[in-house]
Amino acid sequence: MNNKTISDSIINYLKKRNYQHICLKTVMFDMDGVLFDSMKNHARCWNEAMAHYGLNLPPEEAYMHEGRTATGTINIISLRERGHEATEEEIKEIYAYKGMLFNQCPKAERMPGAYELLLKVKASGVTPMVVTGSGQKSLLERLQTNFPSIFREELMVTAFDVKKGKPDPEPYLMGLKKAGNLHPYQSMVVENAPLGVKAAVASGCFTIAVNTGPLPDSALLEEGADILFPSMQALCDNWQTLFQLLSAPPTPQHL
Repeated sequence: MNNKTISDSIINYLKKRNYQHICLKTVMFDMDGVLFDSMKNHARCWNEAMAHYGLNLPPEEAYMHEGRTATGTINIISLRERGHEATEEEIKEIYAYKGMLFNQCPKAERMPGAYELLLKVKASGVTPMVVTGSGQKSLLERLQTNFPSIFREELMVTAFDVKKGKPDPEPYLMGLKKAGNLHPYQSMVVENAPLGVKAAVASGCFTIAVNTGPLPDSALLEEGADILFPSMQALCDNWQTLFQLLSAPPTPQHL
């Protein structure tokens, strides 16, 4: 990734939002597919759980629903397959079954480059946050083990904190609120899923897409990502350049 590409993405963001600068105080990270290489487990478990209850959700399609609440995902498939939404009891049963399957999967490893990036973010004086649609306690509890001294519990947004969930901007707006009622230009989002990118863009934050899954780059860019990196390692390798360009106010002719 060259400096001009990064610089242009920042300038375009400022123009689009009519902001004069970015004053970065936090970076909000999605969890599955960004911090943990866990999406392949989620995709397989969603497929098996839906099949167990007579519904069809191909593993590949699960990536397109990533970040959506369990209720939202189940109802979309139920409407498509049966013509009506699932009952509250069905939703609880399907999600519980999916959670049981997920907990039987091999533990998801840290995404390569994620921990190193988080250390660089903290060293830059910026606070890392987690904003996830997940409610899987097994993963939430592993944050402290895999990323020691990085995240603060009060600065986490999970499925339990929101009503709408991604692609609604509510999770990232909640993140801004928890961080001290920040403005969107004071935070940045790192996402790997189309719905997450859409939510982040709608929140007004500078949005970085990392393509860590099987989807084409276009699936993320078409949702409005300001810049795309091919991996978390690539973002880590470019962090210093990105942070310096974010910190340097653009010249008048750029705006």
